[in-house]
Amino acid sequence: MEQKLEQIDKTVEVEEPHPTHSFVWCFQGKFTSFTCDKARTVEDSLKRSPRFGGIAKKYKDKELVVLRDGKAISSHFPCSLIKDERLTVKYVKAVDKTNQPGRGSGPPCRKGSPDDLVMFHVLTKGGKDIVQIMRNPELRKVVQEMTVYAYKGEKVKQALRRDGRFLNIVFKKNCGLSHIVTEVDSEMSDLVDHLDGTTYKIILLNKCLPESQQSSLEDDNKISNVSKGFDHDENQNASQQPTTTVSVNDAPERKTKPAPELFFLDMPESEKLQRKLFLQFKHLMKGKESVARLSSIQNRLRVDYGKSAETCREVRTMKKLMGLSDSVCQVRVNGSPLGSGFLLFGNFVLTNGHVVEDLNKENIGLYVHKLTVHFSFESLDQVETGQEFVVEEVAGSEYCSEQMHDWALLRLRANLKLPDCLLTQFGYCPQSNGVCIIGHPDGGMKKIDPCFVIPPDKRIQAVEKDFYKNKGHVQLVTPQFFEGVAESVQRHAQVVMYNTCFYSGSSGSPVFDDQCRVVAMHSAGYKYPGARGETRSVIEFGYRLSDIMERIIIQLVERRRWDVLKAYLACSFEHQQNVMINVRKLVQSRNITAFTDVISGSEARNDESLKKFFAFFSQTEDPAPMDTE
Repeated sequence: MEQKLEQIDKTVEVEEPHPTHSFVWCFQGKFTSFTCDKARTVEDSLKRSPRFGGIAKKYKDKELVVLRDGKAISSHFPCSLIKDERLTVKYVKAVDKTNQPGRGSGPPCRKGSPDDLVMFHVLTKGGKDIVQIMRNPELRKVVQEMTVYAYKGEKVKQALRRDGRFLNIVFKKNCGLSHIVTEVDSEMSDLVDHLDGTTYKIILLNKCLPESQQSSLEDDNKISNVSKGFDHDENQNASQQPTTTVSVNDAPERKTKPAPELFFLDMPESEKLQRKLFLQFKHLMKGKESVARLSSIQNRLRVDYGKSAETCREVRTMKKLMGLSDSVCQVRVNGSPLGSGFLLFGNFVLTNGHVVEDLNKENIGLYVHKLTVHFSFESLDQVETGQEFVVEEVAGSEYCSEQMHDWALLRLRANLKLPDCLLTQFGYCPQSNGVCIIGHPDGGMKKIDPCFVIPPDKRIQAVEKDFYKNKGHVQLVTPQFFEGVAESVQRHAQVVMYNTCFYSGSSGSPVFDDQCRVVAMHSAGYKYPGARGETRSVIEFGYRLSDIMERIIIQLVERRRWDVLKAYLACSFEHQQNVMINVRKLVQSRNITAFTDVISGSEARNDESLKKFFAFFSQTEDPAPMDTE
């Protein structure tokens, strides 16, 4: 037994190599950089700095608080999760510094890559009947949220125990996590895998549940010794706590008879069953009241989406988006708002085809009606005084809802200085993560809405979630409407889908990813009237900018709009070569003869940029990058 403990101690002391990474830490406005190439905790990494050593000695009677992105992380937080970031070091009054389970040195208790870890965030203030949840209440004075790390495959309770900053009442009572936006609950026995990147509040699930029954629901046998070290009462002496960090796999088996367990297993083909239950929902739930809380089984059968506290939240990201928002405009006809748009290249604004459809149908539309765009409508007093740019023509457009083509290119009269074009910020659509939409919803002032991209394999769950959530409020919409939406979102997998509050008037708004690249154009949603006549929407979508650019180029060539094509070629951007290659593949696969006839002809060969353009499409293999300058 002693040999085994010695072996464990040696394992703990070994610093596990990992890829080199750097971060900056700040104390009282002074910044210090640190580069790490070993697997350590964040406190151990800081201790290697002589400057931090002097600070720690000065504040030895206080408790260390490390902030990452404004949230407090534990001192044993794995440093491998901190890459090219800035940490803020603070000290707060220590309630009982000799009994702080969250402190300690040494590498994390498990070996593995950062991919094996998840991070979720917890508010430092609990819900009703369990407001006080922190061992040190001073922490609430400096931070509202804290970050908890966990290993994939372990339970919520294990992660919170290891963290060490929570009162024991959190584990003694029947507590759980409640998503701060969707209010969907996660129990202590749930796995942590789906919590990554989300924010929760600790709540009391059922205060009437007897304490003996609460303990029977816990899977204490599988909690690591690290977690057990944090399970003592606050008044217990620290010397009685175990000092050796042991991995979960090395934890000795308990000899006592395990308490009876209540657990749930994932059902085979649960998603298929879920869709079937959804179609029968009207009949199964007829005459019944909606359930206030979802059971843990229901939680396993659905995925929830909502606003994230992390989405486009960094100040540097928001500052850059604010600068790019200068290129977003409101489209008006005779002074009345029609939709939104943005300067794409040169003096051409991109918006949705349905925004100008009626004007485009009329042969004299722009002669009778005044079509303008306004880039500076950001407050009510700018309605009349803001600069307006007159639209001279609709240089190109497509609007076919069945084929999901919906764009229009507006040429502006370039008599005033224009903002920067956004084609230089071109990017490809992410399958997940956050995006930001900037536009003029409801014909009002320019606004920004951060939201999440819903990947294709999760869209059905998003539709079902909206149906479950709003069933009691829907007056005039039948379940068949939601069934139609579910079928449509599956059929149109090529568009970008998300949940946003941008409805009428926001069509044509640019959609930015978390790197501030324009990846799509916001276009429409599946709307229905609410109980009070307000507009609701199940899910919203935008067309990928890459698809729109390919359609624009093909139409410009087919219609021989060399002036517009030259303006496009004059705007160089990072992925222009990839766009051109995709256009060529599209022309070849669909045998677009009108395009190839123009290429094989001798039109517009006097212009150098057009010569290079035609030469590119005449080649049969992928050439070197085309120089458009």
